[in-house]
Amino acid sequence: MIFYFSGTGNTRWAAEEIAQATSEQLLFIPEELKGKCEYMLKDDERIGFIFPTHGWQPPRIVRQFISRLKLHNANGHYCYALTTCGDSIGLTMEMLNDDLSKACLPIASSVFTLVMPESYVCLPFMYTDTPEKEHAKISRAKEQLQSFKEIIIKRQAGETHTVKGIAPWAMSHIVGNYFNGRMVTDKKFTVDAEECIHCGKCENVCPTGDVKLVDGLPSWQHDGSCTCCLACYHHCPRHAINYGSITRKRGQYYFGHK
Repeated sequence: MIFYFSGTGNTRWAAEEIAQATSEQLLFIPEELKGKCEYMLKDDERIGFIFPTHGWQPPRIVRQFISRLKLHNANGHYCYALTTCGDSIGLTMEMLNDDLSKACLPIASSVFTLVMPESYVCLPFMYTDTPEKEHAKISRAKEQLQSFKEIIIKRQAGETHTVKGIAPWAMSHIVGNYFNGRMVTDKKFTVDAEECIHCGKCENVCPTGDVKLVDGLPSWQHDGSCTCCLACYHHCPRHAINYGSITRKRGQYYFGHK
């Protein structure tokens, strides 16, 4: 059983690859949060958590899901976690395992990082990657994922293949706390009405249903469901959606774009 979250597709690709390799069920966390979050595991079933790193921490939506998650027949099951990122993850996996432990769930005995093309562009120093760097990251990730899949298939424990980066504690506990506490919000999203073509892509790609078309234009619900994944921004064919003013001259990216 694989629980995953994805916004711009990097993580969805990895999750689908692992699900195909292990022949195990793939469950999308935003959809699962609509239900009881209670599951009965098969005797030989693996437990996987696959998600993007948000501000050097697990995404808030993933942590909310874990706090509600109930797994029956989980004792002795192999548990692993994989996170995607644009550069580094800090102490994301340590924080994930702490959340799992507090929820009385099996902790991830093997953890993995895939460095993927950058999609977060809402800070002055963060941009999408050049086409050359994007291609190189994806090529490298495909190679790494093959070896990660073999480890997962064999249920190998004690494997740590992560990229923590510099000052991981500070990035996760100081920068990450600020980011996830103050910057994960839909209040700064705007739409340039004269550019919008009313295609509805923003509404269709929003993983939590936070974007709704009102009179043909995207409207954000301001109900706390936004993960700031920027799927709406990156998929807009006219670059009509922006986050404040900082993204107006930034690039767009989603996995598989042309």
